[in-house]
Amino acid sequence: MDEALNLGEIGFGYRPRAPWASDPARSRGRFVDEAESPTRTPFQRDRDRIIHSTAFRRLKHKTQVFVAHEGDHFRTRLTHTIEVAQIARALARALRCDEDLAEALALVHDFGHTPFGHTGEDALDAKMKAWGGFEHNAQSLRIVTRLERRYAEFDGLNLTWETLEGLVKHNGPLVGPDGEGLRGPVPRFILDYNELHDLELQRHASLEAQCAAIADDIAYNTHDIDDGLRAGLLTLPMLEEVALPARLLAEVRARYPVLDPVRTGHELLRRQITIMVEDVIASTNARLADAKAASVEDVRAAGRTLVAFSPAMAEMEKELKAFLFRTIYRQENVMRVRAEADRIVRELFDRYFEDPRAMPEGWREGLDRASDRIKARHVADFIAGMTDTYAIREYTRLFDRVPDLR
Repeated sequence: MDEALNLGEIGFGYRPRAPWASDPARSRGRFVDEAESPTRTPFQRDRDRIIHSTAFRRLKHKTQVFVAHEGDHFRTRLTHTIEVAQIARALARALRCDEDLAEALALVHDFGHTPFGHTGEDALDAKMKAWGGFEHNAQSLRIVTRLERRYAEFDGLNLTWETLEGLVKHNGPLVGPDGEGLRGPVPRFILDYNELHDLELQRHASLEAQCAAIADDIAYNTHDIDDGLRAGLLTLPMLEEVALPARLLAEVRARYPVLDPVRTGHELLRRQITIMVEDVIASTNARLADAKAASVEDVRAAGRTLVAFSPAMAEMEKELKAFLFRTIYRQENVMRVRAEADRIVRELFDRYFEDPRAMPEGWREGLDRASDRIKARHVADFIAGMTDTYAIREYTRLFDRVPDLR
């Protein structure tokens, strides 16, 4: 996001925390009490724990859109996550929120994703239908509250209430006033955890969580264009058919009429990030004023998402998403690779479920006496934690066949 921002309008550098920001000094604490750090706020400690986790390192070899070995310059879950964190932090700074909390939430938001992106998630969800399904946000919560095992006194990372709330609800409340799921049934693990540690599933999350959520949209709407151009699935003339990139391309060409196509693409994308970020800041400031938000509790009780695009930008963003869906996510070769990835995940699940001894030591113990429900969830945890490269290696070992993902 290196376009010059209007510093007088949206702010730059240090500014006092706004009344609607999350205050680390007033954190609701951790599930397991710990002594506070003398040098770091609770949200800074959360960010550091997330970065040092095993789940964070695994993002390096997990698919975003294109499988990792197709090229060194395509995004992975890790590079996507870093881009989201940068945008989330910029938004939080301009809105005078807690930058560390926004960054922590951006860094952890994709922990629960399986190998091979949404294809792997869909395949695992299908295999887990009889035992509650599989959903990546619920899996993220499992990882940070149970599956990471780094500390002597607790499982998981023992993150603050605010980070867990934002992880679970960054896309909005999960249940309505009647307790029914707003976007379908709430995953069982989230409900079970909520019984122990109330995350207020019926309310909106903090402004910092909302910054992380919209930063995710801005990042992938931009970098999927970049990866699509690099893969040859998109061309600059194709982007002239879509309102937002068409407008920005016209600006670039007017200023640099003889610029080569590669640099033209980069100039387009840096402008796209900037214009979307500036739109969110202006729109959110207006929404905060309209909601008369004077505290973080006012944000949670607002009844609507406050960090959002303007109506005009929301329409352009919707058009851009539909374009990317048509031209990249459903492109013939991408779909062929997705079908192969789907088969890998399904067949790995079946093999491990039928014979847990096929899993490595540390994962298979005790499963011969476990119920099908416990065994299935254990297998799902194992597969969800795999990188693309490990899943391919395991598939090759078990089936003596190298999958074709090119």
